[in-house]
Amino acid sequence: MRFQTGLLLFPNLTQLDMTGPYEVFTKFPDSDVHLVWKSLAPVKAGGGMQLLPSTTFEDCPQLDLICVPGGAGMNALLNDEETLDFVRRQAAGARYVTSVCTGSLVLGAAGLLKGKRATSHWMSHSMLAAFGCEPVNARVVVDGNVITGGGVTAGIDFALTVAGEVLGAEAARKIQLGMEYDPKPPYDAGSPERADPVMVAAVREGAAARQSEREEAVKEAAGRLASG
Repeated sequence: MRFQTGLLLFPNLTQLDMTGPYEVFTKFPDSDVHLVWKSLAPVKAGGGMQLLPSTTFEDCPQLDLICVPGGAGMNALLNDEETLDFVRRQAAGARYVTSVCTGSLVLGAAGLLKGKRATSHWMSHSMLAAFGCEPVNARVVVDGNVITGGGVTAGIDFALTVAGEVLGAEAARKIQLGMEYDPKPPYDAGSPERADPVMVAAVREGAAARQSEREEAVKEAAGRLASG
């Protein structure tokens, strides 16, 4: 049986949350990688890139691995029952339930993170607790069959971790080498712990409207879960 991986698409996702892991997952032998959304119409990612779904919720096969990326557009998914039902259905039969960046909040809204440890983008990290999850400040968190990655670029680290789980460390190292994944960023400003506090405050301020909307959506989703 071929290994079936599905990456959720949705309007205004952060494309690197999806395309970074996609590059790794397409290197798995004897596997298929599906881009899944409600319809086959092109999906516009944040920044304008057009992404083409390869299957729909209705036609998607049972996945061995489901991955939910993040981005501003995931706010709308937190209380979108059609999407949450699809994620829950697939997670029930999947070997691995995964996310990158704020995609973990969608897993939480689907009721899949209660009692689990997980991570997310640093600006939304604390919101995981609303879903009965323990937020962990780490690049990748593995808790049983739930594997979550931090913000955006952590998606490659996440996917290589998944490769190690599925294929073994040696195969994962070969994928890493083939991709020449050897990051040496020119600036040491990639985390709020190391970036200038003034810069951190400015980035938070720039995202304030989106984060406020997200907090309200998380509260609504958490309340819905609590009420059964």
